Amino acid sequence: MAGETLLAMAGPCSLSTVELAARVRDVRGLAGVETAVRGARGSFHVVASVGGRGYVRGSASGARRVYHTAIEGVTVCADRARTLAWLIGAEVDTAQVAARLASPVLPYPVAGGAMWRGVHAVAPTQALHLERDGSYRVATWWQPPPAELPHAQGAVALRGALRDAVALRVRPGEVLGADLSGGMDSTSVCFLAAEAGARLVTATLHWSDPGNEDHTYAQHAAEHLPGIERVVFASAELPACFTGLAVRRDPADEPSAVLRDRAVQQQVAEAMRARGVPRRLSGHGGDHVVSPPTQYLHGLLRRRPFSALQHTAGWRAQYRWGLGATAGMLLDGRTYAGWLAASSRRVRESTPAGYLPQGWGQRPQLPPWASEQAVELLAGLLRSAAERAAPLAADRGRHAWVDQVQEAGRFAGLLAHATAAQGLPMDSPFCDDAVVTAALAVRPDQACSPWSYKPLLAAAMDGLVPGRVLRRSTKDHCGQEWYAGLRAHRRDLADWARDSHLVTAGLAEESELRRALLSPGMLSDGGCQLENTLGAEEWLRDLAAHPIPSYLIQPQGAPR
Repeated sequence: MAGETLLAMAGPCSLSTVELAARVRDVRGLAGVETAVRGARGSFHVVASVGGRGYVRGSASGARRVYHTAIEGVTVCADRARTLAWLIGAEVDTAQVAARLASPVLPYPVAGGAMWRGVHAVAPTQALHLERDGSYRVATWWQPPPAELPHAQGAVALRGALRDAVALRVRPGEVLGADLSGGMDSTSVCFLAAEAGARLVTATLHWSDPGNEDHTYAQHAAEHLPGIERVVFASAELPACFTGLAVRRDPADEPSAVLRDRAVQQQVAEAMRARGVPRRLSGHGGDHVVSPPTQYLHGLLRRRPFSALQHTAGWRAQYRWGLGATAGMLLDGRTYAGWLAASSRRVRESTPAGYLPQGWGQRPQLPPWASEQAVELLAGLLRSAAERAAPLAADRGRHAWVDQVQEAGRFAGLLAHATAAQGLPMDSPFCDDAVVTAALAVRPDQACSPWSYKPLLAAAMDGLVPGRVLRRSTKDHCGQEWYAGLRAHRRDLADWARDSHLVTAGLAEESELRRALLSPGMLSDGGCQLENTLGAEEWLRDLAAHPIPSYLIQPQGAPR
């Protein structure tokens, strides 16, 4: 605080109270707030009051969000949409629920919209300016850096940003939990935490598929992490996927697919807490942050045609793209608004099996059991977005990469909510803004390659993480456990199909939904559509059971 200026940062932050107090003295207006916090590392909200005017923003990755509403003509904001919805008695926005049925992801700015009428989400790149008369305006506070750095220089910057992000959460000598899945992302976080002096307790899930290599790589990494306490969970010892469908919980701000392994993660959390772990680090977000999506080929063709054709040939071979679809993606000249408008007319249209090259992003599609009302509602959201939304960057590859990062950040926030409820909060250092900025500063054709796996992260971790892990080119899943969990909980799924809240809301066709819930083996998309539907159904059920957020309920006997 300095005079009429107050400045606070909520969340892991590299600035000390003394440093922040020194900086706040130079703030003369709202424009000076970002100058005061420049260079701060971590994941945090920024809240300020300057001469009676307010300033609020979250993180560029979207891991920390801001929402606002109007109460008697005065703008009120919060980091939880549910808080504001409760304050104004808002109804659930059925269109947003319909949108959450789509897969694989929703495009910007539809993704991350508030789930209640009258509650509005602030885009991660924007800050809320609160005026003295109760009104507000939004202003852009963050833009992606120019993508100019070559591979080697970018790797050095990324290593430094990741090292700082992890070290910020480590107190040397204290116990800290970390995932050691065997993948490059979580393994990198483990080695950085060990380097910073943490006494690590690591968790590894050993899935049953004979071809799954995760545990082999995790074992190899553990052999190079002396002093850690390693906890390995065999698949047979864990709860089945989707355990706990009948249990109603305090819902998050929006639906998510965390219900799949919530019981598994609860058991992991309990085992870690029993070993004195107060907080857990995750590699979540690594895939999204360090590897740009293939939309970068569109701009690369116009800047460096020969290099673009080489990369395109590599991706075509890997994903088996058809020549016509590939040419269409490279030569597509539609604006972002045009792409959104075209997508609004195809939400019912399914795509062929396999990964296809896309325009500005992955086109959202509704599952076969979505109702015509759901189709119209999602199409309306996309048409509205087409009329008002500008892309996150002029270059579609740049836009797609930032959009992908924000998708990771949004889910990191949902993970933080879910794990805090389990008593072991989880941090995702890859979603820190400084890490995101370091990755985005690298030329996309050097940050990823069809001939190597995560080359940017591999170079950044070279010499710290064992070379065998950095050379890994596979990524495993728990498909057997997924299907086994659905079979084990057929009775719960049948109950959901019988009295579905989605059906009651007019968003799903009862017979089609029942067929999908009771015959998941017939699904052709790998289950993404089903998981999104289960997430939306659970969210509606949880909201009905807990209409008042638990954190707003006064404990009995507490002073008023």
